Amino acid sequence: MIKGLGGLGDMTRMMKAAKDMQDRMQQMQADLDKLTVTGESGAGLVKATATAKGELTALDIDPSIFVPSEKEVVEDLILAAVKDAQRRAQEKMQEEMARITQDLGLPADMKLPF
Repeated sequence: MIKGLGGLGDMTRMMKAAKDMQDRMQQMQADLDKLTVTGESGAGLVKATATAKGELTALDIDPSIFVPSEKEVVEDLILAAVKDAQRRAQEKMQEEMARITQDLGLPADMKLPF
């Protein structure tokens, strides 16, 4: 045995752990594209759907709110629904990140990706 290489096993384990983490992060990124959240406003009159990454994918507007004199209200409801969907997407992403850090045995408050 060559003296001074005793830590090589530790380095190999660290490299494998880093590779595993990278693989998990790539899988999570792909999963976040598939996860969707829906934000609402106006008691469900306007619904915005987004991926967990925050990309808006759908907008559902109840036709009863299309009154010309209420244009500004409709615009506000749409904006509120989109913002709600984005907020929910951010929460979902943070939940997934926390789950991965916990699965990897890392501190819960560790920010990923590095």
